[in-house]
Amino acid sequence: MEENRKTAFMVGVLFIIGTVAGVLSLLVTGPVLNAPDYLVKIAEKQNQLILGSLLVLVMSFALAFVPVMMFPVFKKRNEIVALGYLIIRGALETVTYLGGAIGWLMLVALSQAYLQASPVNAASFEVLGNMLLKEAEISSQLTAIVFPLGALLFYYGLFQQRLIPRWLSVWGIIAVLMHLISTGLLGLFAMIDPMSPVQFALNFPIFLQEMVMAVWLIVKGFNPSASHRI
Repeated sequence: MEENRKTAFMVGVLFIIGTVAGVLSLLVTGPVLNAPDYLVKIAEKQNQLILGSLLVLVMSFALAFVPVMMFPVFKKRNEIVALGYLIIRGALETVTYLGGAIGWLMLVALSQAYLQASPVNAASFEVLGNMLLKEAEISSQLTAIVFPLGALLFYYGLFQQRLIPRWLSVWGIIAVLMHLISTGLLGLFAMIDPMSPVQFALNFPIFLQEMVMAVWLIVKGFNPSASHRI
């Protein structure tokens, strides 16, 4: 019982750490990566991109630890959910985050060489820069596909075992599906623009749900009656 209380508390804390680090990474790197002369901007503001990369690493490891903490809890009732969640969120999603962070760090090194390059070679550096930006973009798109799969397993496990109020689990499932619609329309069919009001409206519910759930887990823990059964 006491062990389950500690697990719930840690999972809530990890969700908050991961979310805060992820949001901060976007705020820090956005102005640099979206600049027209982004290689010059990165060279001038390289610490911002390095900080953003470190924040992504913090986010990835915090969120990767959630399935590690939840594995023994889910395993007692549904080993498939426990193992699937561990593989998808603990491993695959982490790899996609690392891909993006590594791409950003390589851009920092490239930007320094770009400033010292002759006009003749500058075009080659710009091509490399575009390739690294594309690599980071692909990593982000892969995250957008992998994350909902892991999240659906997570909320199904919570719902099945009644570890939190079922309305909170159902909210999570619906919010994840909205996020999947958003990323599908954006990444596959380009029907909505990144950071548009429509995308924000579709993604905000999962952000809010995760924060409400995190606070619930920290304050309330798992459902006591469910904890007796696991």
